[in-house]
Amino acid sequence: MPLRNLKVLDFSTLLPGPYATMMMADLGTDVLRVEATERADLLRQLPPFNADGASYNHTYLNRSKRSIGLNLKEPEAVAIVEALVKEYDIVVEQFRPGVMERFGLGYEALRAINPRLIYCSITGFGQTGPYAGRPGHDLNYLAISGVASHTGRAGQGPLPLGVAVADIAGGSLLAMTGILSAVIERQNSGLGQHIDISMTDAAFALNTFAGVSALNTKVEPGPGMMLNGGSFYDYYETADGRYFSVAGLEPKFLQLLCGVLGRPDLLSKGLSQNPADHQELREVLATTFKSQSFSYWQSVFADIEACVEPVLSVSEAAAHPQLRARGMVIELREPGGKVQRQVANPIRFSRNAHEYKFTGVELGAHTEEVLGQLGFDRNAMDTLRKKGVVG
Repeated sequence: MPLRNLKVLDFSTLLPGPYATMMMADLGTDVLRVEATERADLLRQLPPFNADGASYNHTYLNRSKRSIGLNLKEPEAVAIVEALVKEYDIVVEQFRPGVMERFGLGYEALRAINPRLIYCSITGFGQTGPYAGRPGHDLNYLAISGVASHTGRAGQGPLPLGVAVADIAGGSLLAMTGILSAVIERQNSGLGQHIDISMTDAAFALNTFAGVSALNTKVEPGPGMMLNGGSFYDYYETADGRYFSVAGLEPKFLQLLCGVLGRPDLLSKGLSQNPADHQELREVLATTFKSQSFSYWQSVFADIEACVEPVLSVSEAAAHPQLRARGMVIELREPGGKVQRQVANPIRFSRNAHEYKFTGVELGAHTEEVLGQLGFDRNAMDTLRKKGVVG
């Protein structure tokens, strides 16, 4: 596996950190979750639940990860982490700034134990700045970063998305990118470093075209631009209440679309720079798609490369021939033996396959195994458990 030599201590919860470490675990990383014994990860309480009462969201985001339960308020628990840091070369944490320091497990303290340690902190606003300690969620980060200001339709306000964009783009994908970049740099310097990931920074960086335009022309993008309602690039309802996406802005795709619809005269409308022409084309497309069923339009555009595709449900997407051919749905065995279907890792290698070991486990499922590897005997383990140090 590409990342088989990496070992991660994962203190993160909910979505951002766990998604990043799940991706790494899929690629061979040894990920050990350090979970609080006195406060369970809220993801464990998020429905739906399987037959054993475990959250599907948790068993998915924590696949292939071992779990040790520690009460970090206890000195013995901190000592266990310090012992682990000697062997594990990456830490991922998702507390507010200063929390890990109060536990005695901040970057400087752990770097003194292992100078090669790569320490990734994921927060809403970063480790510095006036909002560093402020709470927030994905919607807040998209709002304050400017992304929400140009997401949605004119006259209807910002559009809440069904995907946690800032959480995934910042807390997950950028964290993973930062960690692996630091691993490569460490090969040269022999030293680790602290990675400061802000989900708000990540969301702001997603303002690609909109960002460079606003920063240099002083013209603020908003709803009603080319890609969000200001052109025919949009979703169109069918006769039975389903939707199709029409995204063929390039002339060759637009020509195909107009030809299929029997309206070659509309090509000039789509190529026009006049918003009124685009609005006229939108109205024709809306009326046309509304005249026939979803299945009808599926058959019409099945073999037409006009950048026109159906809006599928998640289950329909999973069954789509393209995603099936790419193996984007996998099956894992739950502890009880039942098969659980999950979304696969999307990274593909020519020489390496992914490694899916097991679904997310119960809190502390590997506590005794980990303590045993550190040299604790049965009596010592029992004493720590009675004192509430481990779980």
